This record gives sequence, structure tokens and C-alpha cells, in this order.
Amino acid sequence: MTDELDDAMMHRALSLAQQAADLQEVPVGAVVYRGGEILGEAHNRRESDQDPTAHAEVIALRAAAATTGSWRLPECDIAVTLEPCPMCAGAMINARIRRLIYGAADPKMGSVDSLYQLCTDPRFNHRLQVRSGVLAEPCGSLLGKFFTRLRDRS
Repeated sequence: MTDELDDAMMHRALSLAQQAADLQEVPVGAVVYRGGEILGEAHNRRESDQDPTAHAEVIALRAAAATTGSWRLPECDIAVTLEPCPMCAGAMINARIRRLIYGAADPKMGSVDSLYQLCTDPRFNHRLQVRSGVLAEPCGSLLGKFFTRLRDRS
């Protein structure tokens, strides 16, 4: 059941990422869920909000905290289309997220597996379970097409 639920939530995150691309935002989507219930979801909004912290993960975590009435989200999972950066991985650790499911690896900023292993570092007071590569091809393809179009416009 978990794999099916993770896949369903990643499909939802992909839909959110497409919404971001349609707004000329880097296409990243995130969904925070507990069981089958979505508690918060978002796509990147850095350009729209002119806010360097407006990453999909941070916005989705804020929404989930508002929904639950607590900044602690220990029974929650998050599905993200791109491997989180240091800020987002840190936010997940601080929120006590149970599991991170992500799609495409990020060799330039990824801080879960690629550059660092923040979510599983035993020096932190909380560690997340990580499942990587979920729907990696469509997640990576959406990002690749977005950046190709961006380069072609320049």
C-alpha cells in the first residue's frame, strides 16, 4: 500500500510542478500527507513571491503545520519531485517529518543523497526515512524541458 500511496502522492506533486512551470517557476511540487490525507501541498513560488524561501517543500510544510495546528509533523510523509536542497532538508528535519519520497536527484543542490545526507545524518536529533527515485523519469523530464525552454529564450 505504501508504494501505491507514495506513487499517487508523487503524481499529485508532478501536477503541482506542472502548475509551477506554467507560471515560469522552476517546476517542483511537494505534498505533505498522513495516510491518504493531504495536509499541505505547493509548488515553487520564488519568482511569483520574490521570496528566496518560497520552495515547494517549505510552503507545503507551512500549510501542513497550519492544517494540523502543530509545527511537529512526525506522522507525516512528504513527496517532492526534486531532491531537496539544504534549506528544505533542514525544514523537514525540524518539522520531524517521518518519510521523504523524492523523484529526480539534484547533483547541484541535492542535500539528501547527492551532495550531503542531511536527512539521515546521525548527528541530528531527528532522521527521516528516505525513498528516492519515485517517478524519477517524469520528474526529471519536466525539469529538463523547463530549463531547455529557458535556455532557448535567452
